[in-house]
Amino acid sequence: MSDTPRLPGLTSAEADWLVRVAPAVGAERGFPPLAVAVVDLTGEVVVLRRADGGMPMTSRIAVAKARTAVLVDGIQHLYGGDFVPWAGGVLVTDGDVILGAAGASGAHAVEDDGAVRTAVRRGRRAVPAGGRACGEGAP
Repeated sequence: MSDTPRLPGLTSAEADWLVRVAPAVGAERGFPPLAVAVVDLTGEVVVLRRADGGMPMTSRIAVAKARTAVLVDGIQHLYGGDFVPWAGGVLVTDGDVILGAAGASGAHAVEDDGAVRTAVRRGRRAVPAGGRACGEGAP
């Protein structure tokens, strides 16, 4: 174990888990193939996965939705709550600490949102290889 401090954020195992579960949730619900992106606190991509048969542009849109979820809190503060992001990006939290965000694209926006929110909620109950469950905060 290294003594080097680690920035708060999702582990790679947690991010891998989210990009596996969200497309599976979409498939269970009969949605088109989804792309799911997980980003860190700075909006940089940690993991991106597009389901077989997914449209190529959905990868870029999933990243944009995840980045938007990370930025919304600050934007809401600046504009007094008058900013409405498109559905499909979800903050991933550990209590009050923002760890990153996940975004999905490929179905209708509310379906993307439902799939990624369900994956994050399931992450609360399942402890991935990283050792802690992930939670969800409203963007």
